[in-house]
Amino acid sequence: MARNPERRTALVDAAIEVLAREGARGLTFRAVDTQAGVPVGTASNYFASRDDLFTQAGSRIHVRMAPDPAQVGEAMRPAPDHELVVELMRWLVRRMTAERTGYLAMLELRLEATRRPALQAELDRAVRTALDENIRFHLDNGLPGDADTVLVLYLAMTGLLVEHFTLPGVLSGTELDALVEKVVTRVLPPR
Repeated sequence: MARNPERRTALVDAAIEVLAREGARGLTFRAVDTQAGVPVGTASNYFASRDDLFTQAGSRIHVRMAPDPAQVGEAMRPAPDHELVVELMRWLVRRMTAERTGYLAMLELRLEATRRPALQAELDRAVRTALDENIRFHLDNGLPGDADTVLVLYLAMTGLLVEHFTLPGVLSGTELDALVEKVVTRVLPPR
């Protein structure tokens, strides 16, 4: 296997673009090579199989979608209250909307994980780690609610984003920021 880490990252990022645009069935070595603008056969030098490519895309997607720590610090400046939780969830939805390609690729990876045990193990690990970090972040920063609050918000925001990206007509006529506030208020009523 080839060992150029920058090229590997570029190929995995190209795979994420292909997943978002063409779905899991469209993810081929040739499609990745074309998306990355490299000679045909390059991706097959970096990944042992399509399973390997899927698994590495599953690892990379979370890095791509993570917020910039400086932006997190800025977002956490207000008091840790209900309104801050609403703003953080709005920020999450805006970030995912801005990273639409990554989110669609993640949905494809989740579906593909039902058929690929190595990918499922990687996504289980990555998503569980992220959820645990979010719970710890929430509690360590004194935000209202407990670990269950974070879990329910995670599930609610995931569902909202799936609708927003896959069937936008379902939510048409509903402003996303207002919908986010409604969800947060139902899960975490203001005091």
